Amino acid sequence: MNMARSSSNSSNIYLVAVLLFLGNALVGARAKNVHYYDFVLREINVTRNCTSTTILVVNDSLPGPTIRVQKGDLMYVEVHNQGLYGITLHWHGVNQPRNPWSDGPEYITQCAIPPGTNFTYEVNLTEEEGTIWWHAHNEWTRSTVHGAIVILPSEGSSFPFPMPDGEHIIVLGSWFKEGTSLNKALEMELSIGSTNIPLETGFMINGQFGDFVPCSNETTPHLFVDYGKTYLFRIVNAVVGAEMFVSIADHNMTLVGMDGSYTKSIVVSYIMMEPGQTMDILVTANQSPGRYYMAAQRFSSEDMTITDFSHLVSTAIVQYKGNYSLTTPPSYPNDTLPSYYDYSAAASFAQQLRSLATKEYPIDVPHDVTTRMFITATMNYVPCPDDSCTADIKTSATLNNISWREPSVDVLQAYYRNISGVYTADFPDFPPVMYDFTEDDLPSSLAEATIGTAVKVLNYNETVEIVFQGTNLLNASGTHPMHMHGHSFYVIGFGLGNFNNETDPQAYNLVDPPKVSTFGVPKRGWLAIRFRASNPGVWYWHCHFDRHMTWGMSTAFIVKNGDTEETSMRPPPSYMPPCMASTHKFFGETDQNLERDI
Repeated sequence: MNMARSSSNSSNIYLVAVLLFLGNALVGARAKNVHYYDFVLREINVTRNCTSTTILVVNDSLPGPTIRVQKGDLMYVEVHNQGLYGITLHWHGVNQPRNPWSDGPEYITQCAIPPGTNFTYEVNLTEEEGTIWWHAHNEWTRSTVHGAIVILPSEGSSFPFPMPDGEHIIVLGSWFKEGTSLNKALEMELSIGSTNIPLETGFMINGQFGDFVPCSNETTPHLFVDYGKTYLFRIVNAVVGAEMFVSIADHNMTLVGMDGSYTKSIVVSYIMMEPGQTMDILVTANQSPGRYYMAAQRFSSEDMTITDFSHLVSTAIVQYKGNYSLTTPPSYPNDTLPSYYDYSAAASFAQQLRSLATKEYPIDVPHDVTTRMFITATMNYVPCPDDSCTADIKTSATLNNISWREPSVDVLQAYYRNISGVYTADFPDFPPVMYDFTEDDLPSSLAEATIGTAVKVLNYNETVEIVFQGTNLLNASGTHPMHMHGHSFYVIGFGLGNFNNETDPQAYNLVDPPKVSTFGVPKRGWLAIRFRASNPGVWYWHCHFDRHMTWGMSTAFIVKNGDTEETSMRPPPSYMPPCMASTHKFFGETDQNLERDI
């Protein structure tokens, strides 16, 4: 089945879309172009690292298909779930104005699409320009279900930098040996309160390990370039549980965009990407014609005593076109790729990030803040509710000492239909106890947390400042890449230690802070952000380390309607997937013809 369908040749499909989304014609009319895509999810056999396994993919590819649109476009993505599990998809970095019904996180804005059924997402692209991405958003399914979204400038516009001569899309991914049994293995460990949840056994570039992993050098991605030309590398960090350093041997990189917004140009020899982030990089092929490794390796912000992560380095080859000897191996970025624990390199890169902030690409940092929140991002433990656990307590992760519990009905449906008992509207603005958050050997009593489904309610157009504070509870400090759905936010400051509400705000950047949808709370440090709650609906907030999200480091914001139809949440489409028990669990074996084709 073709991924894309031409709008000019698909009047019947257009009519179906109109029927499905009755009342939304105004949104479509405002869009420059309308696109239709088919995403078919099914299990296929693949071989990596000398081992065959079965994985769930979209349209038989890993990573999944790249979507190419223009700023302001509208697209409909029909998902055909031919897999064994329920599935949801999220359009990471898309604000989805007034339309949380198509945002995708399970039990937040919808329930899973059951196997054997279809569901159509409506994705309205408005302010976004550059590279963003899409991925599954239930349990850890996104490990193999993800892909890039390229948003070109609108017609009549151009890039705010010289037109590149070519483009390469780079998707960093994770590999788990469990394959389609990953969620089943995860659920088993969580059910007994174990911390022995699945670990990535390697990282990939465009679905391949590269030259330094057994049985992989025949499939190493090659990125062909012409001498003297400049290429736009669109890089997506789709890794499930790790920050990544990326460097190209003997080549500088110029950062020009991040998370669907343009940045001031910075020339770097490496980048550091949080999981969920995207970056647009210009690379000029100005070295001697030959072959050069692009290498991606994990950055670990955890204690250096923690070594049980994959140390495999994933590679692609930047190869110059032309006639020259290929007898020598590609050059490796020995001098520019930081080591696994190089925290100073990660911090140095992040400190350089700035919005473009020009007349053509303005920013709108809120100055008059109406709501202030101080949120701790912490590793904790909670009581085990029954005798299923191996101990009386189990590991959790929290925001302001609350570990998120998935409800049985999605929060959006409960909010829209006024269903009681699904969530509570009392997420606290401050943690229950103030202490020296970054001190060594904090008392374990501080790690006692509660379980709940507490959300924060905001009035339409409130201006919000949140300070996220990392802690060293349980001696488990580390970076927490926080991702916000439905809004982008401005990173106005970050630093190490405990946030000081008198001195630290004096150094806030309110002139050209980076505008992003994902950014890390530093290890034993703090992150200050601002945004305007101008998008009515229910929107998820969570750590983009999936193990932390699974343990409960998440919450949701409800942005209330404004006074007009244009400032109010749209009604739901005519069909939403039903909330049935175990729609996201394993459904058992089915008759399928599995192919080993990637």
